[in-house]
Order: sequence, then C-alpha cells, then structure tokens
Amino acid sequence: MTDSTRPAERWDLFCTVIDNFGDIGVAWRLARQLVAEHGVALRLWVDDFASFARIEPRLDAAADAQTVAGVEIRRWTPGSANLDADVAPGRVVIEAFGCRLPDGFLAAMAACAPRPVWLNLEYLSAEDWVDGCHGMASPHPRLPLTQYFYFPGFTAQSGGLIGERDLAARRDAFLADAAGLAAYWASLGLSGRAPGETRVSVFSYETPALASLVEAWSASGAPVTALVPEGRALAELSRVLGQALAAGDKATRGALTVAALPMTDQDGYDRLLWACDVNIVRGEDSFLRAQWAARPFLWHIYRQDDGVHLDKLDAFLARYTQGLAEPAAEALVAFSRAFNRDEAVSEAWRALEKQRDALARHARDWAARQAAMGDLAARLVQFVENRLK
Repeated sequence: MTDSTRPAERWDLFCTVIDNFGDIGVAWRLARQLVAEHGVALRLWVDDFASFARIEPRLDAAADAQTVAGVEIRRWTPGSANLDADVAPGRVVIEAFGCRLPDGFLAAMAACAPRPVWLNLEYLSAEDWVDGCHGMASPHPRLPLTQYFYFPGFTAQSGGLIGERDLAARRDAFLADAAGLAAYWASLGLSGRAPGETRVSVFSYETPALASLVEAWSASGAPVTALVPEGRALAELSRVLGQALAAGDKATRGALTVAALPMTDQDGYDRLLWACDVNIVRGEDSFLRAQWAARPFLWHIYRQDDGVHLDKLDAFLARYTQGLAEPAAEALVAFSRAFNRDEAVSEAWRALEKQRDALARHARDWAARQAAMGDLAARLVQFVENRLK
C-alpha cells in the first residue's frame, strides 16, 4: 500500500479459537448480526476452521476463503507477520479478545488515511471496573494508531450484550407452538413429558461436581432428563455412569435419563436452551444465550489458575440476584459457588429445586431488562460512527 491509502469500507474482525467454541461463538454471532441488522460488509478472520465448522455446518473447513450468511470468512495464522498481499484493512478493525494482529497488517493500517477505527473486543464481565474502562484509548507504542477497548457488560455505561433484535420474539414463538415444540422433542428422541419431569441441558466443563449432580438427579422424586451435547460434559458424564455415550445414546440411573445429543449449530443450541427447564452452561457464549433464553441457569465459569474466576462469578451473581427473593438468591449462589469449586452439590441442587418458580420469574425479568438497554452490535456501530466523524 502507498501512503494515504483510504481503508476499505468493510470491517475486519479477527478471532482465534480458544476453548473450542467460546471465542468463535461470540465472534460469529456478532459478525452475523452486524451484517444482517446493520448492513456492514464484514470480513471474519479465523484460525481454526475445524472447530468453527462444529457450530456452523455451512462452513467448508478445507477452503481458506468463503462467504457464509453474508460474512466473508478468511483463514489466518496468529503470529504470522503478514496476511495475503492483496489484503487491505477495512475502515474498522476488531481484535476479538486480544488476539494479536499481524505486524504487516498493522503497518498497512498505519498507512491509511483516515486510519481505521481499531477496537479490542474484550471478554464479558460483571465486575464494577468494566464501566470505567469501556472505551478507553491506548496509543500504539510505535505506529500512529490508537486502539479502543470495548467491554461488553450489563449496564448502560458498558458496551452491552450481543443479542439479535428479534431474539425474544423468536424464542416466544418457538415456545408458544405446542405442535412445533413436540416435534422438536421428538427430533431429540424424546416423547411427551412425564408428570413433574425436569429437563436440564448440560454444557459444562469437566468437574467432579457432575458426579454429585447425577446422584441427586438419580434419587429425585420425579423424572429428570439431562440433555448433553457431545463434548466435555458428555465425556465426564460417561465416566460417572460407566457407559461410553455418543450422540443418540441414552443412559438411565434411577429417576435420571441422560440423552446424548449431537453438536448443533448456534440456532439449534438456542432452541435447546429455550426448551429446557434449567440450563447448565459454560464460558461466555452459552452463558449469555442462557440469559436470553429467560430460563433458570447455572454458570460453569472458565477456570483460571489464580482463582480470579471465582471473583468474576461472585460479581455476576451479585448483579444477577438483585431483586431476587432472598431464599432463591441464597440457593443460586450456594449451588454456583459449590459447582465452580468442584464440590458436592447434591444438597445444593435440592435447595435450588425448591426455588425453581422464583428463579424462572426472575430469569424472564432479567432478560427483559437487559434487552431494554440495547444490544452490543447497535452500541458498537454507534461507537464506531462517533469516531469516524
């Protein structure tokens, strides 16, 4: 590129796949929403197409460049000095979760006039410091570039939460369609609900706490069906049950039935969250989608060696339980802390079960309040436009 080259009108979003699906799950939802709702021409750079294809079956894992859902998708190698020679930066460049841009691409950004708006999309956190750090500028140490830190969050002062405009309407229409819901359960190999049955989706990391959950569910006075997509939680439950489970398999122990499900795309996972009574989720993407499902949920946060993840968990619980009746709040906090500390949770689950109605009402109220504040994509577009003026 020569000096004073104008950046392309498109946006560039870079992502590296960590923890299999979490980071790419967030990046893919954001990319699709920016294209569909805001007309952004977007190029998504991803390093691990094999993992990406697990949540987006339309992706050809062997092709280095392709377009899916209106999003141009390109393969890149983190740590490489350059991308393809024909690549010019877009007017907006986003690093998802601090993935480092190639040096050659940064140099090309610095040669643009005007220079691209450069953003670092951070991880979602409920901690109080987020509001003060959202939008902070950080000059590059060598190049004439400024990076802005964009923090998703749960307040009007943060960057907001990723969620499509029609998400609540699609969720409610799905749940209101009795025939469609019955057909959905049948597609998972399940018939009508037994009296008092609880259906729980499980998409957690490995933890010894799952063994005590199996104990509690097996001894329940009413049927419990655990729906477990292929992956880490299913492998853990297979060990607990002493039975290797693959998609389509079922295992029973007492009142518990474990149904192993195939990995699905993001829309299919949303339907699972909507349909279940309780959802056990992990990381960031499924954690957020469980909130939009407006169902009681339990968050298995990503473990960090220094234990800081437990502080992040407590920060979210403190925010989420505001307005929740004290017995329900205490039950949710007790279970969440025990589960994330790998402790036995049988008694905590039984206490939680007694608060299901209160938790369900609160989940609906929480989702509605968060939606009323506006979504991340809309706030992001406005943030960018303010810096392009």
